[in-house]
Amino acid sequence: MRELFRFLHRVRDTLLFLALLIISFLLLYAGNMHHRARAINSSNALVGTLYTWRKQVTDYTNLREVNERLVAENIDWRNRHSTAYAPIADIFVRINDTIHRQTYTYVPAKVVNATWHKQRNYITIDKGATSGVAARMGVIGPDGIVGVVHDVGAHFASVISVLNPDIRTGVMVRRTGHFGLQYWDTKDPTTASLVDIPKHVRVSVGDTVVTMGGDGVFPSDVPVGVTLSVESPGGRKDQAILIRLFEDLTRAGFVYVVNDLQRAERDSLLNDQSGQ
Repeated sequence: MRELFRFLHRVRDTLLFLALLIISFLLLYAGNMHHRARAINSSNALVGTLYTWRKQVTDYTNLREVNERLVAENIDWRNRHSTAYAPIADIFVRINDTIHRQTYTYVPAKVVNATWHKQRNYITIDKGATSGVAARMGVIGPDGIVGVVHDVGAHFASVISVLNPDIRTGVMVRRTGHFGLQYWDTKDPTTASLVDIPKHVRVSVGDTVVTMGGDGVFPSDVPVGVTLSVESPGGRKDQAILIRLFEDLTRAGFVYVVNDLQRAERDSLLNDQSGQ
């Protein structure tokens, strides 16, 4: 102990300098918005890099499962590609055709960090502004919706998970066509609530719930979940519906950021209407 005190006494000037340096940085951070923003961006980039390194180490244990999921997605894509269909030119004649306009593009990304057990859960992905990712873009996985982009850096982005009561997603019961909101209040990462479905609608256990679309976040008909229970409690105008989410949000993997190519036009019209 005596030797420790002697050592601290010898380096007292250095320790004092370091303490004053730290205090000066804290004062600069607290009193200047520009430096605070630069510090936050730098810390986000550093944390994102650390998450990436950690994820690269742990990903090797899941390579087989990831490859199987990628193969399954590629098979599904190839089955729907035009090259999988042969033209018929015998007794059949094409009398009408439809030209489709692309309305969405997708940015593939990898989850480098995620929470699922907190009251408000977030996800960090390894794509940011340099890859075309922006705030309010939807994020989907191989099996269903994942969340909405919140904060964006140059190379990383923070996503509000659907396991977060701060977001409510417009969804629809596919069989009946009635729409409501998917809302996470169950504290269970595998389930969520479906609200705002009127009581006269006959929703059954096992009905598929999909996104409604048109909100500039998710395309329509993206799988969300399947109904587990349907109740009509007194004192409410809507039904209490519990759904099981299709996407396993406790498992990290690959996701797709949705870019709505018509969102700018839609937002412009909404802004004009709100200004009138």
